[in-house]
Amino acid sequence: MTRLIGLLALMMSLPAAGALTAGDKAPDFEAPAALDGEVFQYSLRSALAKGPVVVYFYPAAYTKGCSLQAHTFAKNYDKFAAAGASIIGVSMDSIERLQAFSADPEYCAGKIAVASDADGKIARLYDLKIHAPREGMKDSRGDEINHGFIERTTFIVAQDGTIAATVGGVSPFENVTQSLEVVQKLARQRKE
Repeated sequence: MTRLIGLLALMMSLPAAGALTAGDKAPDFEAPAALDGEVFQYSLRSALAKGPVVVYFYPAAYTKGCSLQAHTFAKNYDKFAAAGASIIGVSMDSIERLQAFSADPEYCAGKIAVASDADGKIARLYDLKIHAPREGMKDSRGDEINHGFIERTTFIVAQDGTIAATVGGVSPFENVTQSLEVVQKLARQRKE
């Protein structure tokens, strides 16, 4: 089982071959989301009115790489906020799973909002692949994962709605690091 989870994590960290790239218009979306256990309706358009947005797609809550990525985003939340950027995670998890994931101090720690793309519509707007769930696959809590997996890809969306950068094909930790570098660069450019 551990080997299966490791293979899935590797597969999900490969580059998004057909994903949108820098300069493309980021598709607008709304979705049910959770922040610190509270459900709300997320709107990319509303978030962009306040500054750049890091839209990170990940395979599933409570899996090794996704948990590390959420925790790393949460630990660096203040640095993203200082650069004027907000963060939204997107997966095919149910909103109920995301309520717990968003509040858990080991994961999103009440700092990172996560949105439910249960039907994969948002992932398809961003030209991301969706992989079918593997029968009997369980998360770190022992719960069966019965939804598809979106490939791990992050889009940094500039305030004008264009994609400033696409980050994929790197470890979950490096994904956060590269995303932070991009939003800090955007902040420097706004000051010039």
